[in-house]
Amino acid sequence: MENLITVTDRAAFQIKKIIKEADEAVLGVVIGVDKTGCSGYAYKLDYAKNENNKNFDIVESKGVKIFIEPTATMFLIGSEMDYSTDKLSARFVFNNPNEKSTCGCGESFNI
Repeated sequence: MENLITVTDRAAFQIKKIIKEADEAVLGVVIGVDKTGCSGYAYKLDYAKNENNKNFDIVESKGVKIFIEPTATMFLIGSEMDYSTDKLSARFVFNNPNEKSTCGCGESFNI
């Protein structure tokens, strides 16, 4: 699906680095959304180890392949995946226009 999610250069660079350093063959990353946290939902990332993700939306951008879990698609439409670093942490962040609010720690969101 075109424009489901965009990937910044920083995020693509970090995904490539993670895939290269993986202990086993990895095709890309899987993005999902779980019900959790104080605001309701949280993003989850995992390795895509095989193409057995038949119902997943697949986004290929900047040399990386991202598999979107079917249950996460509606939460991610129009989002941007970025990678952020500061003095205390480094992590993937999602700039999601569908979010209505986030918790104080920024780990969960509400739609």
